[in-house]
Amino acid sequence: MAVLDSEQSPSSHHARSEVLDEVVIRFAGDSGDGMQLTGDRFTGASALFGNDLSTLPDYPAEIRAPAGTPAGVSAFQVHVSDHDIMTPGDTSDVLIAMNPAALRSELGKLRSGGTLVVNSDAFEERNLAKAGYASSPLDDDSLAGYALYEVPMTSMTMEAVRDLGVKPRDAERSKNFFALGLVSWMYTRPVEPTLEWITKKFANKAQVAEANTAAFRAGYNFGETAELFDHPYEIRPADLEHGTYTNITGNTAMAWGLIAAGELSGMDVFLGSYPITPASDILHELSKHKHFGVRTMQAEDEIAGIGAALGASFGGHLGVTTTSGPGLSLKSEAMGLAVSLELPLLIVDVQRGGPSTGLPTKTEASDLLQAMYGRHGEAPVPVLAAYSPAHCFAVAIEAARIAVKYRTPVIVLSDGYLANGAEPWLLPDVTTLPTIEANWTTRPNHVNEDGTESFRPYQRDPETLARAWALPGTPELMHRIGGIEKADGTGDISYDALNHEHMVHTRAAKIAGIARDIPLVEVRGDHDADLLVLGWGSTWGAITTAVDRVRTAGARVAQTHLVHLNPFPANLGEVLARFSKVLVPEMNLGQLTRLVRAEYLVDAEVMTKVQGSPFTAGEIEERILTMLHEMEAHHG
Repeated sequence: MAVLDSEQSPSSHHARSEVLDEVVIRFAGDSGDGMQLTGDRFTGASALFGNDLSTLPDYPAEIRAPAGTPAGVSAFQVHVSDHDIMTPGDTSDVLIAMNPAALRSELGKLRSGGTLVVNSDAFEERNLAKAGYASSPLDDDSLAGYALYEVPMTSMTMEAVRDLGVKPRDAERSKNFFALGLVSWMYTRPVEPTLEWITKKFANKAQVAEANTAAFRAGYNFGETAELFDHPYEIRPADLEHGTYTNITGNTAMAWGLIAAGELSGMDVFLGSYPITPASDILHELSKHKHFGVRTMQAEDEIAGIGAALGASFGGHLGVTTTSGPGLSLKSEAMGLAVSLELPLLIVDVQRGGPSTGLPTKTEASDLLQAMYGRHGEAPVPVLAAYSPAHCFAVAIEAARIAVKYRTPVIVLSDGYLANGAEPWLLPDVTTLPTIEANWTTRPNHVNEDGTESFRPYQRDPETLARAWALPGTPELMHRIGGIEKADGTGDISYDALNHEHMVHTRAAKIAGIARDIPLVEVRGDHDADLLVLGWGSTWGAITTAVDRVRTAGARVAQTHLVHLNPFPANLGEVLARFSKVLVPEMNLGQLTRLVRAEYLVDAEVMTKVQGSPFTAGEIEERILTMLHEMEAHHG
């Protein structure tokens, strides 16, 4: 974790460096080449330097993907800038290709005229054949449209560690640190944080630490002395709000938000979870924080995970379960039970490509309708969605606030792009965070006809319609809850038809009433525009960047983004009605579009993408311009 006080001014300025305002770099190689680690370390150094940044890890699902083939390529893209950015970049300016397969798979993501650095040692006949090349692209004109640099990374790494007694295979593994050293020189990254990280990470493996350090220094020194490159480049620190920042991923931010919610509510956090990509890191992170009263249980399956979390909620804990799409399906019956019990419960769904196992390491946002309706019976629950890695912290707290206040399960939607992506996050002033009041019932809440007092577990707060919540073992408050329909007030088992209808309407009204307790949607951009771009979830960065580009070019367009998806904000219908056209970019086949069409009778137009990767700003910008031109032609 990289932490920087933005009032500091670290400097790695090189006398001959050329200053850039931003750069997008993509590292690519075999799954075993350490590209995720390389990208993460470059990101950490950039965060310490004070740049704004956004990342996009991209890797195959197989633990041992087919080496040397395009299907086995692992990539990591990082966008570094001296100004505010919200996406990892539409295309890369620099591609580091560790083998032919990486070149073949990732070249299409490098802009025309971009910088291409290849590990020339890997371009031998066997690797070329596995990548599908009949001959080496380094020997023809196929790469003439790029600034190509051939660097023998493998052999130079082997030479750098030759005197350390490292086995040849282990020595070759350090070539990713050679690449990291070279790119660190190219973009004047501070070297100390990486060297310190190597020492700490491999403290118990001295020889590995020495080899990685030697490879990193060799790559850095090669850039400085080889005269292969004209000069290095520099991206100066961004002008960020003063404060302490940390480089944070969405999963880490979600975990920290859950911890904060426990502290704010005075409740211990319990996580019952079954490991599943890409949600598992929330379990890993929470398991480190027992000193905050966090308890984690790695369950034997998804059903056990949510069952344990629901039991923890019954006992007065903040019950949480985390999963991805297939796991959300398995949890649906227990979610229905939580609706009937009317207990707080957080269900975090880090969405991925589906259905079934689908694309487990690729992103998608296709669980919205499942979150809205994926339970039998009338079982409405609040649904919230994070829009950036850092926002996962705030959305976890808001979900906990609603769950506790209204005694309801809440579904929080993230996705693989947010979960694994990173950005700088300004640590908040804890005094500004909301208070979460558990308001447990501690004494009888009903006076009987004979004057005695009793406890009614389904007696409701007149404003929120939340039922009374008493912890097991509280004197005089013995009660029973369960999945069979209950009589309103007493909580006795009831098969009465009118009572059931009353309870169904009451539970629905409780959820609908949350709309009075959440922020109104705000319109960003041109309020008098004809076109509104409506988004939810991780499309926020690409939509915002696209809208800004269009407005900078002189066109008029507006934008609004939803965090609360059930219930919708109270003014959403009025906002949508103000615009002639509504465009909804979604990483699914139009799930929010269906909801707003049905709810508000708005002829929203969907823009879909289900390719396992997020929208680029350019894609949305092109669609906005097309719609504006069509509208202009129609009116003209």
